[in-house]
Amino acid sequence: MNEETLNMEVRKFLKKVGVTAQREIEHAIYKAVEAGELTGNESLQVSMTLDLPDLNLSHKIDGSISLE
Repeated sequence: MNEETLNMEVRKFLKKVGVTAQREIEHAIYKAVEAGELTGNESLQVSMTLDLPDLNLSHKIDGSISLE
């Protein structure tokens, strides 16, 4: 196994996850504010699950996003 290749591949995957997740979260929040479902000063609970089925790994990450 090449550690440098592993590191670069993991970083590339995480960058894709981060960019995609941010875009989806922001889109959902803007849509909810426009629809009147949010006022824009809430704190939203959020979670993400990392699954790596080939290694039987499932890891949930919890957090919150404050809008103000």
